[in-house]
Amino acid sequence: MRFTPQFLDELRARLSVSEVVGRRVKLKRAGREFKGLSPFQQEKTPSFTVNDQKQFYHCFSTGKHGNIFDFVMETEGVSFPEAVERLAAMAGLPLPAATPDAARHEQRRKTLHDVMELAAKFFADTLASRNGAKARGYLGDRGISSATQLQFRLGYAPGERFALKEHLGAQGISTEDMVEAGLLVGGDDIPVPYDRFRDRVMFPIADARGRVIAFGGRALEKDVSAKYLNSPETPLFHKGDNLYNLGPARQAAHDGSPLIVVEGYVDVIAMVTAGFAGAVAPLGTALTENQLALLWKMADEPILCFDGDRAGRKAAYRAADLALPNLAPGKSLRFALLPEGQDPDDLARTGGRVAIEEVIGAARGLADMIWSREIEGGTFATPERRAALEARINELSNGIRDEVVRRYYRQDLAERLQRTFAPDAGRGGYGRGNYRPGRPESPRAFAPRGASPAGRFAPRGRPLGITSGIAPGPYQAASPQLATSPIMRGQRSAMSRREALILQSLINHPWLLHDHLEEVAMLELAHPEATKLRAGIITAFANDHHHSPDVEEQAEKMRADLEARGLGEVLQRVERAITTVAVWAARPGAAREDVLATWQQLVVLHQKTHALLREKKDAELALAEETSEANLAWLKDVGARLDSLDGTEALIEGFGELSGRFRKSV
Repeated sequence: MRFTPQFLDELRARLSVSEVVGRRVKLKRAGREFKGLSPFQQEKTPSFTVNDQKQFYHCFSTGKHGNIFDFVMETEGVSFPEAVERLAAMAGLPLPAATPDAARHEQRRKTLHDVMELAAKFFADTLASRNGAKARGYLGDRGISSATQLQFRLGYAPGERFALKEHLGAQGISTEDMVEAGLLVGGDDIPVPYDRFRDRVMFPIADARGRVIAFGGRALEKDVSAKYLNSPETPLFHKGDNLYNLGPARQAAHDGSPLIVVEGYVDVIAMVTAGFAGAVAPLGTALTENQLALLWKMADEPILCFDGDRAGRKAAYRAADLALPNLAPGKSLRFALLPEGQDPDDLARTGGRVAIEEVIGAARGLADMIWSREIEGGTFATPERRAALEARINELSNGIRDEVVRRYYRQDLAERLQRTFAPDAGRGGYGRGNYRPGRPESPRAFAPRGASPAGRFAPRGRPLGITSGIAPGPYQAASPQLATSPIMRGQRSAMSRREALILQSLINHPWLLHDHLEEVAMLELAHPEATKLRAGIITAFANDHHHSPDVEEQAEKMRADLEARGLGEVLQRVERAITTVAVWAARPGAAREDVLATWQQLVVLHQKTHALLREKKDAELALAEETSEANLAWLKDVGARLDSLDGTEALIEGFGELSGRFRKSV
């Protein structure tokens, strides 16, 4: 029987070399490889190595080297077809039917690979041409350099209906091949097939061997129904079985880079440009089991990087549920959450490698994610509620198929339960469990998972967020237990420019707090260190150190006070986050009237932005639940209103005149 390359690739994807070899050789991990005694001759010192990333074994004592098929043939004395059959049985993969058409299908796939390569070259050439100016402008605005465009083979699909079709047709490619490759839209109800991708920036999607198998296209016009459009399912492309940047990321992971899963193409490019070559992304869908298996073949603990908002946490929990039953010894996930309103591309552009390293360094384990979700939004003031939580925890643990991992998860989660609800020696109650003897239970003390934060109480009956006199921000924990969770402590990234401008205004002009103290205390701040710095500013002001009539002296004392409180590094973070000098009044030396006008503008824009971010999440959830024109229009409208607020802090008539600045149209 002749097996197609597609079938053999599927076998390699399902079976690691260590799994096949491990049936005959006792292997021990040694760095990125495995070592064991040679199966080909007697030896006392291990000289046999297995490398799953490179998909081969090597025996230094005999010089034998090969893949999973070679190993079965060598150790079991069978032919290649028999080795394939045995491995297929081991992988649970049915053998392809032996038909006279098998060779023709193999040749057909080769032809389609050639078609996709020609299409990729056409898109890249168009991007570099005069017709690609608009697309190059978009990529430039996203910080994607010409060298990076070449590295990822980015391109541009012209807006004409038949541009690609005519180009490939002139090279002898049939319309049938173009339709089958997903490049044209065709069908019985479409008399003349036309280009699927038009007026879009093109992102080629390659398989593990670097062959182009599909495309993702990003629309350049705002009124297009699909912002991103992927190739359909084809003989070459199954989106649930592939990852963007798979080949380079696999090599980078083997060389020691962390394997990081982000949401989209631009996020991957931003991560790679920032120095994280092991970045990949799913292809327009939530993570699938096949993609998870692919990730685990590249790294033991891939890092999933999500937005830190409700939608991001929901995606993280969904990935956790997917992974939990499939866990194996040494195979797990870690989760890195970003602040609301930021994605990896934003983070890379504003904070660079350092900001990304901080987020990745704060990534939490799968057990943390599961625990955080189960305690989120609830207090457990009665034995019945704690019993219900324990039952849910046990149910989750029982879903893990591997017996060893299941046992350790039960132990870990049981210890978390015990620590959370252990009696508080200082008060004789259940401090972190919110149980306080001697007082009746409040009906508001219990909030089920997913409920609104309103009405949740911190220990000793104080409403959350009131203990410090600071309003709760987007990262206010949903319950006292979640507030102490490591996953909440890991919320770090680059500070937003507007939050930095607000803080810089207060530091350079402490007199603002005389009339705006309550307003400052109630502002929603996304970055945890922004909240920390604000608290320091308010405390320093309350200590009456900054009431000098000299404005510059006030600012100097404020900075000295903050540095004495250990906030010097946060002050530097504020400076790094301000990427423009246009907002003069946030800086020292500005006239009082300019400072006031700018402060009012900053606060209004900040409040509007947070309100729109919340509305955007509501619109996204509504669209996910019901794909309708009304919900799509709602989401577009919110996005347009958000865009209109970006970078408008200095758009005030006559701004800066009193500070000695020239009038300038911004």
